[in-house]
Amino acid sequence: MGSQPFILTASIPEPVRGWAEGLRRAHFPPERNHLHAHVTLFHAFAPSLREELLGFLPQVTGEFEPPEGRITGLLDFGKGTAIRLEAPGLIAVRRIIAEHFHGMLTEQDLHEPRPHITIQNKVSKEEARALQARLIPQLDPWIDRGWFTFPALELHLYEGGPWKEVKRMPFRGRERL
Repeated sequence: MGSQPFILTASIPEPVRGWAEGLRRAHFPPERNHLHAHVTLFHAFAPSLREELLGFLPQVTGEFEPPEGRITGLLDFGKGTAIRLEAPGLIAVRRIIAEHFHGMLTEQDLHEPRPHITIQNKVSKEEARALQARLIPQLDPWIDRGWFTFPALELHLYEGGPWKEVKRMPFRGRERL
């Protein structure tokens, strides 16, 4: 297993995923585009937490119904571009997980994230701004679609480039956040 961390993401439903995947293929530097479109919730859980993650996360997804999200615009990362999301239920699920793993989170994971789907990263600022200008007119139909649901959480093992999926945990509970 080594010292590679675990990453926790939320999966994205079709057709949002298909659209985001197409954008990633077109605009993410191909030598670094090893992943499918996703929403990162936690960047680095210690390898020693494997059993606890595999025990606790399915309890969470088994208790709650799929949280909702919607596209609200773009995020400018300076040298990258992302689809900005509003996802209060997903953030609530993340808070529950963060509370459970209190004292075991990295500095990066102590901060509540801005939900997003990265479609471009590690490019020049000019390239990022040009893409954002081209994408703005294309966003309205996606914004107009309104709310969708995140079907599952996915636990991955970081392997230097590509991630290895460890477990996919569908939301199947009845409690709404």
